[in-house]
Amino acid sequence: MAKHYHHGNSPAAWTGVIIAFIGFCIGGAFTVTAQPIGVVAGLVVVGLGGVAGLVMRSMGLGHDPNPNAPH
Repeated sequence: MAKHYHHGNSPAAWTGVIIAFIGFCIGGAFTVTAQPIGVVAGLVVVGLGGVAGLVMRSMGLGHDPNPNAPH
């Protein structure tokens, strides 16, 4: 039986990555302008992206780790 890998292709993964990307952009912009509070704010947004992805996965919006298992 062939294995199918989804590589995180789920709504939970996409949402977490997009939020984290926005956080990196925020942190990078404030790094260039030398404003440490903005860098910390960007890091907080990156962390929120991870939390959002985990919450969405726990809600069933992540990919099924064992798609062949009986439900």
